[in-house]
Amino acid sequence: MSRNIGLPASTPKSECTDSHCPFHGNLSVRGKLFEGTVVSAKARKMVVVQRETPKYLDKFKRYARSKSTIHAFAPSCLAIQEGNKVVAAECRPLSKSVSFVVVEVKS
Repeated sequence: MSRNIGLPASTPKSECTDSHCPFHGNLSVRGKLFEGTVVSAKARKMVVVQRETPKYLDKFKRYARSKSTIHAFAPSCLAIQEGNKVVAAECRPLSKSVSFVVVEVKS
């Protein structure tokens, strides 16, 4: 049984028994949404998501690329691989560096 998390994200087709899953566990989602590309999926239940944004430099009248990365929890019901575009939502701190959870895999 999947629950409504309050975001326009599609529910995963498979089920999991993870307590940190926002769909099948009891983790509440609130705050910011972070959309980016998975750079690393080497850890067991954690992925590194990177977002690239253009930053305008007034002095040179050009745009420069800036990157920001976050660590996000990867529920086992979502099939996440390196190179996927994902949406991560903010949640309570799950560890020292993880305060986001992946809620949708775009591609």
